[in-house]
Amino acid sequence: MYKIAVIGDRDSVLGFKALGLEAIAVENAGEAGAALRSLEDYGIIYITEKLAAELQHEIARYNDRVTPAVIPIPGKTGSLGIGMAALSKAVERAVGADILN
Repeated sequence: MYKIAVIGDRDSVLGFKALGLEAIAVENAGEAGAALRSLEDYGIIYITEKLAAELQHEIARYNDRVTPAVIPIPGKTGSLGIGMAALSKAVERAVGADILN
């Protein structure tokens, strides 16, 4: 069974620990990139949208792989729309049309 992790600032990821996910609190994009690379054997990696925006080139390496699925989520400051844009792009690639918008 695959493991699930969450990468983000402390306030954004702490609640996920109560759900049994591995919560990795980072201070900056450099730490987040190192954490992301260390979790390649995980099934799902959630990452806050703010960090995902700074690590687009790093996350792109995982787009055509089955695992890990790297999924942007809103942080403590709210949504930046990056997660929905990524989902829309993935659906369009899979279906051939943008059915979400």
